[in-house]
Amino acid sequence: MEHGTGGSEAGPASYLGLIRYRDCIMSAVAVFLGAFVVTGRSITGHLIAVTAGMAVVFLFTGAGNSLNDYIDADIDRVAHPERPIPSGTIKRENARLLSFTFFTISILLSALINVYALAVALVSLAIMVSYEYRLKNSGLSGNAAIAWLTASLFLFGAVAVGSILPVWAFFATSFLATLGREVIKDVEDMDADKGIRKTLPMVLGTRKSMGLSTVSLAGAVAVSPFPFIFHQFGYMFLAVVIVADAVFAYTAYVQWKSAPRAQRIAKAAMYVAMLAFLVGALEV
Repeated sequence: MEHGTGGSEAGPASYLGLIRYRDCIMSAVAVFLGAFVVTGRSITGHLIAVTAGMAVVFLFTGAGNSLNDYIDADIDRVAHPERPIPSGTIKRENARLLSFTFFTISILLSALINVYALAVALVSLAIMVSYEYRLKNSGLSGNAAIAWLTASLFLFGAVAVGSILPVWAFFATSFLATLGREVIKDVEDMDADKGIRKTLPMVLGTRKSMGLSTVSLAGAVAVSPFPFIFHQFGYMFLAVVIVADAVFAYTAYVQWKSAPRAQRIAKAAMYVAMLAFLVGALEV
């Protein structure tokens, strides 16, 4: 029997909960930031492309969250009974229909921006679907999928306004930092994931997994100053990115003592890194 079909269908608030609209808004903001790193203060000349890109990612993120809740409906009955499907306020099939509709609109809209935006959207769609149906239970490949889906937001913003080169270091820093944080989260969730997912720490063990996350975070630190080295951004960028790198380094140290604390610190470091690139774009 299908779960989540009991009760009366709720209104817009339940659908906002299904798509997790705060995630959608944050993703749209990331697209804006990616575009801003490329254009700087001249972003006003690209408002149509940037607005369309933000709409694409808002819908895409909502579609991904809806698909996640559709697939994990039975698991969520125990883990997240308050969510719309297990609570009965949204039918499971309606979540799948919403996901399909949002994905379709986002892909069509990306095609109207340019061919590069369409390419990034299609690659992300393939990775998103693969993650939900297979990769989330496949260790490192699942972590890499999440890292791509996070970093590609900035990449999408860049291609929407016509250039990928100014944002490559931003993309690489985001990818490597997210990969490291995802591995730390898997270490944190090992007990909860047993019997449900096969994560990297279950395959390699805790110490090797934390070693891998350290390498990934170190990669983020190594890549992040490149815009200064290649004279894309100035000293204000360098000052803020050094702070971010120090927090990334501290994350790598703290994870050996407390994975929960380390992944929270890693998230804070990512926000500081985003601020660094924003500052860099402003000073050009």
